[in-house]
Amino acid sequence: MVETLRPKRMKHRRSLTALIAAGAIALVVTAWANNYGLAPNWPTSEMQFARLYYSEQRGYGYGGGSWRVDYPDAEYHFTEGVSRLTRVDIRGNGVIVRLTDDTIFDYPWLYAVEVGYWNLTDYEAERLREYLFRGGFLMVDDFHGTYQWAGFMESLKRVFPDRPVLDIPENDEVLHALYDLDQRIQVPGIRALSMGQTYEDDGYDPHWRGVYDDEGRLMVAINFNMDLGDAWEHADDPWYPNPMTALAYRFAVNYVIYAMTH
Repeated sequence: MVETLRPKRMKHRRSLTALIAAGAIALVVTAWANNYGLAPNWPTSEMQFARLYYSEQRGYGYGGGSWRVDYPDAEYHFTEGVSRLTRVDIRGNGVIVRLTDDTIFDYPWLYAVEVGYWNLTDYEAERLREYLFRGGFLMVDDFHGTYQWAGFMESLKRVFPDRPVLDIPENDEVLHALYDLDQRIQVPGIRALSMGQTYEDDGYDPHWRGVYDDEGRLMVAINFNMDLGDAWEHADDPWYPNPMTALAYRFAVNYVIYAMTH
């Protein structure tokens, strides 16, 4: 009897061992993906920081480039701030999303940094336009001066050839989604602060601009001559001015709430 049962037990144990091994591999793969910010095939919470990977003028590969500036510290501090200040379920690591990935439509809010250097292909522009018209929200940040504005607009014109960029009016809902952002100051990057100023290049004046759909919904929030990402990243550094960090977080919260409700 023992001789008969032994092979069955061994088979059962092998099956159990294989199942445990498969589960362990899945956990390792998931952890690896989360650590490196790769977009999973499903949303892992109500809201996640989704960073946009884009083609750019300076020819960096996927492992480096303008699109990844402040990564992953900006993600971490942004997530902690939104989690603390709102009831939005934003737990979890940020993700990196390509415009060519179908997973882009699972994320209602995208962040793109240093867009003065992006260089969208026609297909990437088409995909971004589709994402925005289907209800997505894009926040662009950390680009400065006339040269970078021209680079930004060159690609944005591929996304919206006939849609204007407008100054966000004081009564726009995005400025009052949670916080009333009536008083605004230039939020500088760390490089500017180290030189004792708040501007970079010839970007002396901050601008909050946007692109709207036909129903008046803000699709693209343009933070020009500012660096909110640095303000998030250095939120716990005592030398970074608190009023600037506070404003950067308030804009972040308003953008998130707006994106989730419009």
